[in-house]
Amino acid sequence: MTGTEPKTVPFPLRVPGEPFPPPRYEEYRRREGLVPTQLPNGNRVWLVTRHTEVRAVLTSKKISANPDREGFPHISDTMGVPRQEQIPGWFVGLDSPEHDRFRKALIPEFTVRRVRAMRPAIERTVDELIDTMLAAGNSADLVADFALPVPSLVISTLLGIPPVDRDFFESRTRTLVSIRTSTEQQRDTAAKELLRYINRLVGIKAQWPGDDLITRLLATGSISVQEMTGVLMLLLIAGHETTANNIALGVVTLLLNPQWVGDQRAVEETLRFHSVADLVSLRVAVEDVEIGGHLIRAGEGVIPLAAAANHDESAFACPHAFDPARTERHHVAFGYGVHQCLGQNLVRTEMEIVYRRLFERIPTLELAVPVEELPLKYDGVLYGLHELPVRW
Repeated sequence: MTGTEPKTVPFPLRVPGEPFPPPRYEEYRRREGLVPTQLPNGNRVWLVTRHTEVRAVLTSKKISANPDREGFPHISDTMGVPRQEQIPGWFVGLDSPEHDRFRKALIPEFTVRRVRAMRPAIERTVDELIDTMLAAGNSADLVADFALPVPSLVISTLLGIPPVDRDFFESRTRTLVSIRTSTEQQRDTAAKELLRYINRLVGIKAQWPGDDLITRLLATGSISVQEMTGVLMLLLIAGHETTANNIALGVVTLLLNPQWVGDQRAVEETLRFHSVADLVSLRVAVEDVEIGGHLIRAGEGVIPLAAAANHDESAFACPHAFDPARTERHHVAFGYGVHQCLGQNLVRTEMEIVYRRLFERIPTLELAVPVEELPLKYDGVLYGLHELPVRW
């Protein structure tokens, strides 16, 4: 254990206009690996920046994901979604064994085999959105017109949402995750409307079963009707903006590195390189625990930084280079341990189909503004693009 107290570093971690990941992440890794900071509410939290220590935090039984525990690092709002105690089934903030019950019920819905069966529907969705963009002219905002609708429409198919309701579902989802263009009141209203809709849909599926995730989960009996609304809302939020951000950033990266267009390895490298869920895996110590030679005391918050871990020189050769041919595949873009992203097979498939179909069908696609002028997201827990102007 280190004998000296590390120097407290400033918060917030991101400064508009600077590169991502922030250059200071490298400084933190080289200095102590774990560094303390202070949140605006005065709470002390630890930033974890090295790949090995991030994985240690995410697998420690002495560290909790429960946001209701004292000292948990609340660093942003919940995009209009009520706190978990108000939504039964919001299992991302539960620890084992409570968390395990939900995860066990959901794993069969996101296996490689299940996702493979969804490929034709995903391809249709992607092609229809490309058709719409092409019909509208020779330019688009690829975030609003493509990257955001793709995951929303895919999840609506997975849940068995009737086609007549998909415009409603997609528009409310868009409002919910659009921090820059929607007000807090608008996001709160959209969240409440989605919760009411999902609750009503669960009731319909209970009476008239279909071939969809909701029907199959209800049939297992492992998740109650009351919990189902929270589970489905969580799947929607967890899988929507993260996928949209990866799609948009990946398109930019491939436009800047056209030699990798058509190479399926670009999906995995995009996930590592951009690490959009940098600030997602928030934790709090429930017992004193040593991580990387530092003592984290019970009640202290912990923020494992995914982007810092995925750009750790000790884990990845030349981590700041976009290199789909690299052999290291142990990134933590989807988290690690029992809370690792359930939908990662689906996300990878969506990204692979999107890149392939987009560049096949619009081979002259290019940025409509210099890359330096693209509006990056620095104002939330997820990294991404607010807009992506393109032309062809």
